Amino acid sequence: MQVSVRDNNVDQALRVLKKKLQREGVFQEMKLKQHFEKPSEKKAREKGEAIRRARKLARKKLEGEG
Repeated sequence: MQVSVRDNNVDQALRVLKKKLQREGVFQEMKLKQHFEKPSEKKAREKGEAIRRARKLARKKLEGEG
């Protein structure tokens, strides 16, 4: 991953880098790998994430119609 620094503006380059890393899911992956997650916990977490995604999608669909 590359970020170009313009006009010696390191702060802006860091912000851009953080955004790119967040978009790629690096921070989330690091958080998940900090400790061992039991398979049952992983299954429950993934199920919860799927439910949240479905609700969010349904909410967006309703807002689009109404």
